[in-house]
Amino acid sequence: MFAPRTTPWPLVALFTAGYLPPYLLPTTVGRLDTSLPLSTTQAGAVGSALLLSSATAGFLLASRVQRFGARALARFGLALAFFGYGAAALTTAVPAVVAGAVVGGFGSGTVMTVAAARIAAERDPHRASTAGLLSVSALAGAVYLTVPHLGRAHGLPLAAIALTALAVWPLTGRLPGGTAGSPAAHGAAGHEGADDAGAPLPHRRSGLVLAVTVLCWSLAQNSLWGVSGRIGLTQAGLGDAALGAVFAVALGAGLVGVLAAGALGPRLGRAMPVGAGTVLIAGCIAVSASATTPAAFATGEIAWNTVYPVVLSYLIGLAASLDPRGRWAVLVGSASSLGTAAGPLTGSVLSAQAGYPVMGLVLGVGLLLVAAPMTAVALHTGGRPLLPGAIRRRGGTPAALVAAATGTPSGAVPEVGAVEQPVVEIDVEAPAVAVRGAYDTAGPRQAAATPGSGTG
Repeated sequence: MFAPRTTPWPLVALFTAGYLPPYLLPTTVGRLDTSLPLSTTQAGAVGSALLLSSATAGFLLASRVQRFGARALARFGLALAFFGYGAAALTTAVPAVVAGAVVGGFGSGTVMTVAAARIAAERDPHRASTAGLLSVSALAGAVYLTVPHLGRAHGLPLAAIALTALAVWPLTGRLPGGTAGSPAAHGAAGHEGADDAGAPLPHRRSGLVLAVTVLCWSLAQNSLWGVSGRIGLTQAGLGDAALGAVFAVALGAGLVGVLAAGALGPRLGRAMPVGAGTVLIAGCIAVSASATTPAAFATGEIAWNTVYPVVLSYLIGLAASLDPRGRWAVLVGSASSLGTAAGPLTGSVLSAQAGYPVMGLVLGVGLLLVAAPMTAVALHTGGRPLLPGAIRRRGGTPAALVAAATGTPSGAVPEVGAVEQPVVEIDVEAPAVAVRGAYDTAGPRQAAATPGSGTG
């Protein structure tokens, strides 16, 4: 009897709390330069500082989740997020807003580190990450629909992030308090309770290539995302409420994309969704950045947000497959946060120097350049083995399909995640004697046709 695949809802909640700040980046940055005495570039720099602090938490804590315990670390991060973002929302003093955003960003990064490490330890990390993307997309869409009707105060999106952290806190009671029983060891037998940092990182070359390319990938995405609000308002001619509605619909389309990714799962592998999806995103970014009408802007944003979470879910699954302890998932996620952090400032500088259309063209070309190495990593690393200790497939046909094609009886190939069967030694000496006798009396062809027949 196979164990049912259940969704780890506490991890989904942590994923949502950690990922919400980047999703609300356009409205957060847009309100900073309209409600506070900040220029567009300065507001983008504040957004970058927030996300850079989040990435720093990931790099510092990537190998320490088991050491500190998932529950304690998650609660620490949620507390920092609540007090940091809450303080930034309640004050109009620019230094206090910046300090609160940086503290809150470190808290969000800590929460995301715990979620990424634990999701990588799940038997089906793609399922868990897909549920997390669904949750954060739905919540961000609700915020975009609600916040424009509550005024233009800079603290509204920051308060939404702080309240989300507070709401997630009670679910941390279902996380393990220490290293004992951590599922991160299910793919590394004999290391239960061991410190994450004790074992070397596997797949170093693939992991490094993936981390660098994901950094550039996120940089391109968030360079546009950080200035999308200003493109809609100033270049496409949308009002504040209409712009919020476009973002909400775009995030709703993202929900459809995530649902599609969850339904497809690994059927398409990872290479095609990552490579082809990145090429599509490059085109969508060019359309959005050059839009001069509400219809063109909405088309580009909705198409972009439909494809973006699909590719992101496969990238998260690819990073998780490189190390069952979750270290590559955290490091790649932190690299993504670095790209996200540099995005608002990069987008602000590019658009100020060259204009939005040229910025979109530059970002699109950059995405096309990183699509090839990301696809190569996905092809080279086909994912986890079917069973603990089994041979890892290298992006080719799944073992179950190979078995079916070669006539293996039904049921001979275990389901993914099945319990590994004990190894039983079989004495092969007697059959070898029988086959040798068959060769002696009937010749090789007849013996091959009737193995074990006759003893000479």
